[in-house]
Amino acid sequence: MNFKVSSSALNSRLTCASKVLASKNSMPILDCFLIEVADNGQMTITASDSEKCYIANLPVLEHSASGKFCVPAKTLMESLREIPEQPITLELNENSYELRGKHGSGQFTIMAQSAEPYPAPRPVTEGNVLNLSAEVLLSGINRSLFATANDEVRLVMNGIYFDIKPDQIIFAGTDGRKLVKNIVRGITPGFTGNFILPKKVATILKSVINKDENNIRIVYTNDRATISTEDMIMHFRLIEGNYPNYNAVIPTSNPYHAVIDRQAFASALKRVSVCCNQSSGLVKLELSCNNVHLTGQDNEYSTSAEEFLTCEYDNNPISIGFSCQFLIEICNILDSENVVLELADPSRPGLVRPAQEKENEELIMLLMPMRVED
Repeated sequence: MNFKVSSSALNSRLTCASKVLASKNSMPILDCFLIEVADNGQMTITASDSEKCYIANLPVLEHSASGKFCVPAKTLMESLREIPEQPITLELNENSYELRGKHGSGQFTIMAQSAEPYPAPRPVTEGNVLNLSAEVLLSGINRSLFATANDEVRLVMNGIYFDIKPDQIIFAGTDGRKLVKNIVRGITPGFTGNFILPKKVATILKSVINKDENNIRIVYTNDRATISTEDMIMHFRLIEGNYPNYNAVIPTSNPYHAVIDRQAFASALKRVSVCCNQSSGLVKLELSCNNVHLTGQDNEYSTSAEEFLTCEYDNNPISIGFSCQFLIEICNILDSENVVLELADPSRPGLVRPAQEKENEELIMLLMPMRVED
């Protein structure tokens, strides 16, 4: 069999599929891509690590016959990497499994193998169905992912919680020290349900989903899910277990409110972070009349830094400590001009919100306080 495809389109699909591949596989065949060309000229590229399976779609320009084979992923990608955009013809000798790639200025030959040992995908065809736009899904992932954990005991914390209501969806993530709750209204799933999207899957979806995609379909059961777009399908295991009651830790009475310029706040935090304690990363915030004073120090190395910013604040003075890096990450995730810092007292969690919320959205980011030595 032989077929012709765009070199850049092929390389793009292979790059996306490769994100699923594991560095070490229990089955050697999973070091390969499964490539299949159907009678209708539709080509699919499959990559799997046994937990996750990614299938990319690509139309071929020409093909002589249908067929499928496996080819070492790393070898194929490196063979294609430096080929500029042009049609490339791939010819498979179905007796020797020699795969030859021909392009304008040369050719390469690599050894493929039979597709028979490659494990069959396990799609989820029946279950709850959630339809989202790429804008909603990617925004929920981008805002929640940084708060997820890498916890070998509390596995449910290692993913993004999708809390689905008939007229809204809530994306939540927490590791016990920080929490994100992102409410998106204006969508109508029409049912109540939930699932936990694994952190690794969320990271892959961030990089492979087309931002202009309007209809992303998620079908899920108790332990598995399939997500599909026009260009790809991904099957994966969900994290099983009961997600913690994230609403219970969000304080509802926060009398101290400060409105701070987000970019100026982020820049000041980055300057102070250089001198923060290397193990704790503590930054001290002192709020007084229309001012916020940031302090970072590391007594072990005799370093310290401080910054003064103007803000909107007209309450009693208050001091509190937070992780400087977490505050920087929050400022980088938000895109509003100003952020609102809501506090109750130095021993209770602080909330950070965008001062200008997007339509039909509500975003809350929570940080646990850190002890400040006087």
